[in-house]
Amino acid sequence: MDRDAYVKKMKAKLDEWNAEIDKMQAKAKAAEAENQAKFEKQLAEMRTQRDEAQAKLKEAQAASDAAWDDMRKGMESAWENISSSFQKAWSRF
Repeated sequence: MDRDAYVKKMKAKLDEWNAEIDKMQAKAKAAEAENQAKFEKQLAEMRTQRDEAQAKLKEAQAASDAAWDDMRKGMESAWENISSSFQKAWSRF
C-alpha cells in the first residue's frame, strides 16, 4: 500500500473513532453517577489511543518517499496495536 492510500485509510479510521468517542461521551453524560466515572475512564483511554494514531498519521504524512518505504511495516504494526487497544476500550462499554 502506498503512503497516500495508507494515510487516507488512517484518516477514515480516525474519523470513525472520533464518531465513536462522541457517542460514548453522550452515554457518559446520561449515565448515573456511579457509572459516569467508569465511562470517563474509558473515554480517556480511547482518546489516548486516538491521539497516538493521529501522531502516527502525522509521521506518515511527513515521511519522504524513501523513509516511507522503510517505516511502513513498523507503522502498520503500530497502527494495528492502537486499533486493537481502541476496540478493547470500546467493547467495555
